[in-house]
Amino acid sequence: MKIVNVRCWKENLELTKPYTIAYTTVDAVENFFVAIELENGTVGLGAGSPSDFVTGEDLLESFAALNANLEPLLKGEDIRHFSLILRRIREVLAPYPAARAAIDIALYDAFTNLLGVPLVDYLGKAQEGLPTSITIGIKSLEATLEEAAEDVRLGFRIIKLKTGLEVEKDIEVFRKLRETVGPDVKIRVDANQGYSIPDLLRFVDGTRDAAVEFIEQPFKAGHQHWMLQLPEPVRQLCAADEDLHNPSDAMRMAVSPRPYGIYNIKLMKCGGVSESLHIAEAAQRFGISLMWGCMDESIISISAALHAALASPATRYLDLDGSFDLARDIVSGGFILRNGCLYANGKPGLGVVRL
Repeated sequence: MKIVNVRCWKENLELTKPYTIAYTTVDAVENFFVAIELENGTVGLGAGSPSDFVTGEDLLESFAALNANLEPLLKGEDIRHFSLILRRIREVLAPYPAARAAIDIALYDAFTNLLGVPLVDYLGKAQEGLPTSITIGIKSLEATLEEAAEDVRLGFRIIKLKTGLEVEKDIEVFRKLRETVGPDVKIRVDANQGYSIPDLLRFVDGTRDAAVEFIEQPFKAGHQHWMLQLPEPVRQLCAADEDLHNPSDAMRMAVSPRPYGIYNIKLMKCGGVSESLHIAEAAQRFGISLMWGCMDESIISISAALHAALASPATRYLDLDGSFDLARDIVSGGFILRNGCLYANGKPGLGVVRL
């Protein structure tokens, strides 16, 4: 079944509310999209969300590379050879993981739509559904507690708190947040590379009796030697994000002494579903727990991440809230959100419907 038409385009999806993390404030988001049409009319959709800070690519440069190579790489190819196509994409678009992810996702969507099965079933479903965290950016104590109360009212039972600017304030906010939401709501922390070694140890000590679920990427990427200076229980409490981009990183960090106890997979960092599965396999082989995270992304790529996550036995955590605050999207569907938990919707492919 040949690919007869391909196209890509950009959309400014905007956000319903801006948020602050350790290194920037975000108030709008541009994604780019890929559509693949097969000769029988089957369509697959993909989406990419590049970031200088996370994926290491400029949006305009990445989109230009995607636009220049999409048709030569795909048009006229047989969708049944999509593993070979993906290999070529990895070679041609190596510096642009979000661009690769957009094509990868579209190929998987087209292929599993052609087969008439949900992507998660094609990959081998390991889990029915999991709770996702909901993120609160860096803001005043009052605004944090107000937003948390609303999130809990909406049914979420896991909060991800952004930190990394002032450790003493972070401790205060975390402890007040714990008092507000009570013991039954889990709270994880994302320092977004904002801490030093003394900062991290101070935060761990200052929240020791307040049940931190885990701490994501405390140090700047590339500072794994700092991680190895920490006590092993603290390393086990930490999740690799910006330090984990590809299967090679996953294998390297699995060697003892391990810098992290948890891996955070993002499709935009690694280049899509195919590469994410290689990371997931490495994690499972070495007994490392998986978290699946995201950027500010379309339902398309969030759904792809969910399908991959539910197909991995090593998955323990989801942080797939990246489409919740978009002012608009180009699709609906993709997943079911019920009482703070995410499930695939059982429809073929990604289960998305073009608006």
